[in-house]
Amino acid sequence: MRAKTSGVRNFLLGLLLLLSLGGGSAWAQAQSQDTQAQRQQVQPGNNAPVWRDVRSGKEAYTSVKGRETGVLIQSEGETWRRLRNGPISFYGGWLVVLVLIAMAVFYRWRGPMDLHSPPTGKLIERFSGFERIAHWSMAISFCILAITGLITLFGKHLLLPVIGHTLFSWLADFGKILHNFVGPIFMFSVVVFVIKFIHDNIPRAYDLTWLAKGAGVIGDEVVPAGRFNAGEKIWFWGGVIGLGSVSSVSGLVLDFPNFDQSRSVMIIANIVHVISGVWFISWSLTHIYLGTLGTTGAYEGMRNGYVDETWAREHAQYWYEDVKAGKRALPSGEPDAASSASAPPQVQH
Repeated sequence: MRAKTSGVRNFLLGLLLLLSLGGGSAWAQAQSQDTQAQRQQVQPGNNAPVWRDVRSGKEAYTSVKGRETGVLIQSEGETWRRLRNGPISFYGGWLVVLVLIAMAVFYRWRGPMDLHSPPTGKLIERFSGFERIAHWSMAISFCILAITGLITLFGKHLLLPVIGHTLFSWLADFGKILHNFVGPIFMFSVVVFVIKFIHDNIPRAYDLTWLAKGAGVIGDEVVPAGRFNAGEKIWFWGGVIGLGSVSSVSGLVLDFPNFDQSRSVMIIANIVHVISGVWFISWSLTHIYLGTLGTTGAYEGMRNGYVDETWAREHAQYWYEDVKAGKRALPSGEPDAASSASAPPQVQH
C-alpha cells in the first residue's frame, strides 16, 4: 500500500514538472513574440538579430559539401563592392585620363622626336620576322584585354547611360568571354617575348647616363643607347615582366574558380588584378605613344623590321656600332652587308 502511494506521488510530481516546463517554454515563446511585436511597432522590418547571425560567417548545415558552401552570406563581398565601385574605379579612371592628358600636353609642347641628321637612305634590320611576331602577338592580345577590362570596370558608369541596358549587356558579356580566352594567349606571348628580348634589356652603365640626360627629350643632344634605351628597359622589367606577371597570376585565379578557391581569395585576386591592370594600361599608353607619334620612325621599325641607319645611329648607337663592326649579327642572323639588299622596298627612302 505504501509502495503504491509512493508511485502515485512520483507520477504526480513528474506530471507537475512537465507542466511547469511546458508552461515556462510557452511563456518564453510568448515573451519572444511580444518582444518581436513591440520591435515591429517601433522599428518595422527590423530583423537585425537574424541578419547579424547570418552575416557572422559561421558555417551552417547544407547538403552541398564544399569550401564555404555552408556560409549563406560572405560579408567581405560588400567590402569588395565598395572598393571596386569606389576608390579603385574613381582613382583608376582618373589615372588613365590624366595620363592621356599629359601625353597630349607633351606632344603639343615637344612634338615628335625627329632625327637630328638627314636619313642616309640605307636601311638596317632592327627586328627579325620572329621578333615582330612575338611583339605584335603580345601587343594585340594586350590591347584586347585592356579594352575589355576597361569596359568591365567603367562600362556601367560610362557606356550604360549612352547605349542602354540591352546593348551594354551584350557588349559586357562578349567582352568578359573574350577577356577570359585572350588572357592565356597574352601570358604565352609574354613568355616568348621575354625569352627573346631579355639579353638586350640587361641594364648597362650607359643607361644611367641616358636617364641623367633626360633621354634626349630636353635639348637637341643625341644620347647614346644600346639596342634598347633605359626607358624601354624599365618598361621591359617593370611593365612587361612585373605588372604582366601580377596581372597574369591574379587573372588565372579568377579564370579558373573550379580549383576551389575561397571567396576571400577570389576577392583579393580581383582587387589585385584590377589595380595592376589599370597601372599596366596607363603605363602602356606612354609606351604606345613613344613607339608611334612620339618618335619618328619607331613604328616603321617594328612594323617592317627596318630603320634608316641614321635612326639606328641616333637611337641605338652602341648596338649600331657593334653591328657595323661585326661584333654581333643582325636580328635575323644575316651579315650587315645583306641588310640593304633584303630591306622591304616599300620602306626605302
